[in-house]
Parts: sequence; structure tokens; C-alpha cells
Amino acid sequence: MSQTKSFLARFFGFIWALFVGIYRVLVIVTVLSLALLAWTAFHGGTVPRVEDNIALAVIPTGTLVDQTDSSSQGLIRQLSNDRPTETSLRDLIDALDAAAKDSRIPFAVVKLDDLEGGGLPQVQELAAAMQRFRASGKPIYAFGESFDQAQYYIAAQADEVSLDPMGSVLLEGFSAYTNYFKDALDKLGVQVHIFRHGQFKSAVEPFLRNDMSPEAKLANQAWLSDLWSVYNQDVSAARKLPDNAADTYVRSLAEEMQKDKGDGANVALTAKLVTRSETQAEFRKRLGVKVGLDKDKATFRQIDFASYLRAVRHDAKKTPSHKIALVVVQGEIVDGDSDETHAGGDSISELLDEARRDDDVEGVLMRVNSPGGSVFASEKIRRAVSALKADGKPVYVSMSTLAASGGYWISMNADQIWAEPSTITGSIGIFGMIPTIDEPLAKLGIHTDGVGTTPLAGALRMDRPLAPEVSTILQAQIEKGYQNFIQGVAQARKLPVDKVDAIAQGRVWSGEAAKGLGLVDQFGGLKDAVAALAKSVKLGEDDYVIDEMQPPHDWLSQVFGRYFSESRFGARFTSSLIRGLLPTGAVRDEAERLGDTLRSFNDPRGEYAYCFCQPSMGAGMRAR
Repeated sequence: MSQTKSFLARFFGFIWALFVGIYRVLVIVTVLSLALLAWTAFHGGTVPRVEDNIALAVIPTGTLVDQTDSSSQGLIRQLSNDRPTETSLRDLIDALDAAAKDSRIPFAVVKLDDLEGGGLPQVQELAAAMQRFRASGKPIYAFGESFDQAQYYIAAQADEVSLDPMGSVLLEGFSAYTNYFKDALDKLGVQVHIFRHGQFKSAVEPFLRNDMSPEAKLANQAWLSDLWSVYNQDVSAARKLPDNAADTYVRSLAEEMQKDKGDGANVALTAKLVTRSETQAEFRKRLGVKVGLDKDKATFRQIDFASYLRAVRHDAKKTPSHKIALVVVQGEIVDGDSDETHAGGDSISELLDEARRDDDVEGVLMRVNSPGGSVFASEKIRRAVSALKADGKPVYVSMSTLAASGGYWISMNADQIWAEPSTITGSIGIFGMIPTIDEPLAKLGIHTDGVGTTPLAGALRMDRPLAPEVSTILQAQIEKGYQNFIQGVAQARKLPVDKVDAIAQGRVWSGEAAKGLGLVDQFGGLKDAVAALAKSVKLGEDDYVIDEMQPPHDWLSQVFGRYFSESRFGARFTSSLIRGLLPTGAVRDEAERLGDTLRSFNDPRGEYAYCFCQPSMGAGMRAR
């Protein structure tokens, strides 16, 4: 009996050990497979082959950005089978510049139906790359089912612009509209206490007014007009049309649409905004005559820009030891670490310090696309810039779509500031904001009472009226912060303090105006700024590489964090709540956007250098 029990014990022990072994093998295989998949995705997969006589297909998707989280995007796309929601502007430019010198690429095709937005300065940089490509003797053909303003600006740079017969060119001009909440807050009994300095610091107006102030209208109309002027000039020059062709088209669109019985394609054709009206099949067949047809895909032979770029970067033998570090500040500036949509003061300053300590880095190019945010975080970044300069490493700034308020704070100490005429900058001013909800709570029968050891004890509770002492302290703090800002600008830009004060006051300027005021040094894009920086440290074009720096993240958090992080879940929950409570789409979206911004306000001192002036070049090119 005991022998039987012993045999059964050994038998089931063997079965259990076998089961555990198989389980461990499966776990190891799964982990190794995921690691292999991650490694493959991080390195772009297998290297594509570039055939002779093949078209370069430039088909951006989502929003143009100055930096993508390249280490996780490939794996996320493979796991979720989603198309990218962002396209790197630098990748588009690098692909076009490389193809311009590549005998295997006879022409490029630009298709923009999936491009959802980007700033005017960004598309201007892309347009410059397209012009360099054409200057090499190679044509560019653009096709669209329809074009919004951002898409059309890019398409207009092509040799030929084709539009689907059912499509149209949807231009409307620039605008700056927002929702104002004073009446709503009054009805709820919410008191929003604002502390600011600056006649034009309009970032807090939605909480104080029911309309845009005359000062804000004056400032906004000025920079909007500058941007619309740039758009008109560039489109007219690209299409060889009379001045203000876009403006003329917009103002006559209703009349012309009525004449043509709603045929938007013919209206655009008559206005010479497009070269021809044809279907995508006709477009493909026409280009197939030039490079041959890919029978499997029923289109002309082509290689997409991302695959092409991966191939040419793999083949490049350029390995100089000298580096120019590229640090991108993209999104609202917050205290702490960066994430997908925010630039963390700690993360960015650590990258700058890493570049300072790297002996191979000869200089730093900081690319800024930010409306600002936390004053404390902005100051951390500015100090890191100053430390680089103190160690003898030059720092240049390349402003993208927006480098205002805190975005200017972090830029002001750079050796040179480069921008496009259509860049939005300035907004030199700061504010603080504290809401109190004691009145709405009282309406619900909820009251707050108690005792404290000093007048300030418990004075910052949202459920109590704001104490006069707190108002005095915060306003004094804001005044000091504003003085720090304008004095810092005066010292860095070598301007009198009173002049800086006159052009500050929270006013927003276009890059065109900012250069005349001394806030910007040169016009040009990232490529121009890099070339100038390299020249300043006596490096030729082949003497250095651009080291694009990003905050370190482990790949698991990159892949899964975007779906499961607490902050993103909270944002999704809040967004869902807003969408449920507000039935009107435009108001709901504006309130949701404002709520997302307010949730990012985490300055430890409650001071913010922020500008609600983000211009958008999505559908309708609305500036928000």
C-alpha cells in the first residue's frame, strides 16, 4: 500500500513538475517573443530596399509634431494595428531632403487626406523642404479628396495639385474664439480669484468676463492678421497667383459656389488653386506611366517616406564624434516629469544637464512648441540653459508654432532665437488663480467652520472664502514674478527694462512683430537654426550628427502606460463626464479642453506663465 502511495506521489509529482516546466517555457517564450517584437519595433523592423525609378510617397497622418515618442510608437502600432496619430515634421523634411539627392527617386507624391493639423510655422518648414526638392529638378504631385487650410498650404507647394471631382478647397481664414464662463460661474456661486500683471494677459478672461476684452481683441487681431498675410503671400507665390489669392477666394466663395451650383472642385479649378480635377484612380494611372504600376496594390510604384527614411539612415556611414543635441519642449510646461502631452521641468532640465556633461556635445538646439505653464518649471529649464552657456556650450532656440509666455521664459537666455514670421510668441506676463466654492456648497446645505492658530491657517481651502491676507500675499508674489520675467528678458535680450515692460504686459506677438521688437533674432526653421549653431562652433555639414534627446522610459510603461495610466484614465473619465453634461458640441469641446489645461496647472507656488493662444491649422484653421 505504501509502495502504491509512493508511486502515485512520484507520478503526480512528475506530472506537476512537467506542467510547471511547460508553463515556465511558455512564459519564457512569450517574454522573449515580446522582447523580440519590441526590439524589432524600436529599430523600425527590417530595412526596406529602395528600388530604382520609384516615387517617394509623402502621406502624413494625424497631427504634425516636433517630436514623436519614437521608441514606443512602432510597437504600439503593431500591437493595436492603429495608424499613427502623429507625424514627425523632421522625418518628413529629412526624407524630402535625402530624396532630392537620390537618383532612384524621380519625383514625390504628397497625399494629405489623413493630415489632421499642424501649425503654420510647421507647414512652412515642410514647404521649404518641398521647394528644395523641386529645386533639384524633381517634380512633386499633390492629390486630395478635399483640402482644408493646412492641407492646401502644403499642396500648393507642389508642381501640380489634383483634386477629386467631388472635393473642394475649404479655406476660411484665421479666427480666435473661445467660450466665456462668468455668468455660469456666477449662477453656480463659484468665485474665481485672479492675480495677474499685464494689460493684455487675457489667459484668465474666460473666468472673469462674458466676452473678449478690447485689449485682447486688439492684440489677437494683430497677430491673426500677420498670420493670414503670411498664408496669402505664400500661397500666391507658390501658385503664381495675384496677391491675396486665398483671401479673394474666401470672400467670393459663397457667390462662386452658387454660380457653379455647389461644384466646389470646379470653383477651386476656376480660381487656379488646383491644377486639375481627377479621381484617385486617374491620378494613380497617370503617375504609373512614369514609374510603372504595382499590380498588387493597383497603384503606381512607390515607397512611403518612413520606409525610405529608415533605409537611407541605415545606409548612412556618417559617424562623426561631434554632436549637436536636440531637446524638444513640446506641450504645456508642468512641474515634474514629461509625459505624452506635457513638457516636465524636471525632465527637460535633466536632458539639458545631460547634454552639458557630454563632452561630445558641442552645442544644444532647443526646439520650443509650447504655450507655457508652470513658472517654477519654466525657471528650472531656463537655469539649465544658463548652465550650458556658463560651461561654454552655445544654446540656440528654434521656435515652432508657439513659444509664448513660459515658452518664451525658457527661450530668453539662448544665444540666438530663431522663429518663423508666423510663430506666436511673447505673452510676457504671469498670473495666479484660486477658485472657491463655499457659495455653491452653502446652497446644498454644506457649510465649513472651525478654528486655526493664525489668519492663514486653512485660508487656502476651496470651501472657504478667500482671506484678504491671502489675496495680498498672492498679488505681491505675482508682481514680483512679473518683474523677474521682464528683468530677465531685458538682461538676456540686452533691452531696457522699460521697453520690455511696454511690449510685455501679457501681449501676444507674431514672429514678424517679435523680431522687430528684439524678442527674436532670425527667421528660419529648425534646419536653419542647426546650421547656424554648427557654424558658430566651426563644424561643417559632415562634421556632426544631431542627437535627438528624449526622457528615458522603460518600454513596458511606454506601451501600456498610455492606456492604463491613472492620469490618462482620470482625463478620459473627466472628458466623458463633460461630454455627458454638455450637449452642445462646440461648448462641450471647449470646456473639455479648458478642463484638461487646468488639470495640468501644478506649479508649487501657483504661478503660471501661460497663453491661451494656440493657433490651429486643422479643419478651418481655427486659432484657439
